[in-house]
Amino acid sequence: MKDGVHGVLLHHKTANGLSPVTFAIAAEETDGIHVSECPCFVISGNSQGITAKDMWHEIKENGSFDRLSSAETSVPSEPGSSIGAAIAASLTIPSNAVRSVTFSLAWDCPEVNFSSGKTYYRRYTKFYGTRGDAAAKIAHDAILENSHWESQIDAWQRPILEDKRLPEWYPITLFNELYYLNSGGTVWTDGSPPVHSLVSIVQRKFSLDWSRSGVKDIIDVSHKNDTAADILERMTSVLEQIHTTVSSNSAFGTNLLQKGEENIGQFLYFEGIEYHMWNTYDVHFYSSFALVMLFPKLELSIQRDFAAAVMMHDPTKMKLLHDGQWVARKVLGAIPHDIGINDPWFEVNAYNLYNTDRWKDLNPKFVLQVYRDVVATGDKNFAQAVWPSVYVAMAYMDQFDKDGDGMIENEGFPDQTYDTWSVSGVSAYSGGLWVAALQAASAMAREVGDKGSEDYFWFKFQKAKAVYEKLWNGSYFNYDSSGGSSSASIQADQLAGQWYARACGLLPIVDEDKARSALEKVYKYNVLKVKDGRRGAVNGMLPDGTADLSSMQSREIWSGVTYAVAATMIHEDMSDMAFQTAFGIYETAWSKEGLGYSFQTPEAWNDKDQYRSLCYMRPLAIWAMQWALTRPNLLEPEMRQEVKEDSLFLHHRGFSKVARLLKLPEEGKSRSFLQAVYEYTRMRIGM
Repeated sequence: MKDGVHGVLLHHKTANGLSPVTFAIAAEETDGIHVSECPCFVISGNSQGITAKDMWHEIKENGSFDRLSSAETSVPSEPGSSIGAAIAASLTIPSNAVRSVTFSLAWDCPEVNFSSGKTYYRRYTKFYGTRGDAAAKIAHDAILENSHWESQIDAWQRPILEDKRLPEWYPITLFNELYYLNSGGTVWTDGSPPVHSLVSIVQRKFSLDWSRSGVKDIIDVSHKNDTAADILERMTSVLEQIHTTVSSNSAFGTNLLQKGEENIGQFLYFEGIEYHMWNTYDVHFYSSFALVMLFPKLELSIQRDFAAAVMMHDPTKMKLLHDGQWVARKVLGAIPHDIGINDPWFEVNAYNLYNTDRWKDLNPKFVLQVYRDVVATGDKNFAQAVWPSVYVAMAYMDQFDKDGDGMIENEGFPDQTYDTWSVSGVSAYSGGLWVAALQAASAMAREVGDKGSEDYFWFKFQKAKAVYEKLWNGSYFNYDSSGGSSSASIQADQLAGQWYARACGLLPIVDEDKARSALEKVYKYNVLKVKDGRRGAVNGMLPDGTADLSSMQSREIWSGVTYAVAATMIHEDMSDMAFQTAFGIYETAWSKEGLGYSFQTPEAWNDKDQYRSLCYMRPLAIWAMQWALTRPNLLEPEMRQEVKEDSLFLHHRGFSKVARLLKLPEEGKSRSFLQAVYEYTRMRIGM
């Protein structure tokens, strides 16, 4: 190393074809500080070299590793052995003085491998290369730059930490919940197409390009004296060409980047450490506020991926867990539940409990998130690129308006993020999201200059809004319109559509007095009736003050949903109530008096303090509270004149044609028109 930085490397050769990783530890040698190294010591096994006991004895006796022989210590380890390495900084500290020594730990593992046979390079390889030899450079840069990084972090956090309007627990919890962006299985690629192994292309013919024939040509190209590097470069080039058409039939959102736009890479994180689906979208709806506020380019990257996924059609069959039926993995027009597990971006929608092509919240959530991100970033290129997907996503939902009144209906099973809590007919949750999404689609159309769609979606918004009002019972919005045992349930999340409309700077979807009344009801019943309000908001409470026991999830408290409810309260100028509501999550998960969930906030717990799913994505929704508190400069909602239905005939006809082509076949009936055309085309071209 250089600049006074000294260190050692441990090269770890993994088994079973997994990517190797190199670790580096380093320290900075300055005036009065001497750094020495122990390149290797044996912890267990039959490897040659000094033992861990010897290493500690050397430090105890001599205060450094200067007397060690590097020839003795730099021996490759034997299989099954455990080894370590060490560095030591020696200095003299006068009495009443302070001295600082800077150490760093870094590792370099440039590849991400998936079981599908595809390999991606991590984002940092854009700056440090893909050869796996960058650990020392990363450790060196960390030592030299860490004080600058810390000053930037301090400048970011200090205004929030010093805001006297905020309760003491809130800023700490706000920043600590960000642990999940590191601990949630995070992958950030460089945005390039995957490097395919031969395993993934066994059915295709290909030949490497040897146009520059002869060994002499090989060693005369860019990687002089590195024949392997040149061959790998040629293989990569050919394999990328083979899979160009495959990538175009994927959820690879980089294809939507406009000329000159930065490819920031692609971002993956787990729904939870127990649910290994990448970028679970109904949950990202809540957690995405953290990304759009802190890493807006990554947020847009995720949305491009899902915009591309809208246009995917994957008829391969998967078996549903709840009834054993075989359904298409993902149909054209539907937002997938997730971006995949084993082959992200290429095999999306790994969730198979229910058929999420029939879920009612995913498509509206896409439209709402996209519009929020447009107004938050002001990125017009992004708006133009994803607008066709927004239109298709809205048209796809038309089939769920069974009676033509403008409002979608749930179908009597858990067809939304509460996937054990059945819902039927018009519902407060999905219905509210649909009303808000119609308004967002109209506003999005205005952003991209589509006047006809702007008016058409505005008309549909007004129509659906009138139907949604029928759920109002005088103090809150009923869970659904079915008249069933849960219909009158007080759902904590009943105003999710109102929340997002406010967050997007749109007009409210319900009257202000009704919104405040519903939130007061939630606070009095869902919050205060459980352990005096010190656990968060129960998802469902009955009017008699008892929990809705109709499903596991109706009786649970969801930490991320509680944060979202608190954000809704802030938007409605009920901040004191909001912080009292969210305090229950802090008390349970983070406080000394709580249940010990720090840095592993669960998705849920119940009134008996039994948790479910530690380390979960949704609690990042606390950043929705910060979004509401800071009130970013969003577009002012525009009061619109009433649109005449007869002036929208042409737009209605076009929209209806698209919707008809996207319609799913009735269960048990024949294939849809689109499915028939798709399968016929595949047969003709031999796919």
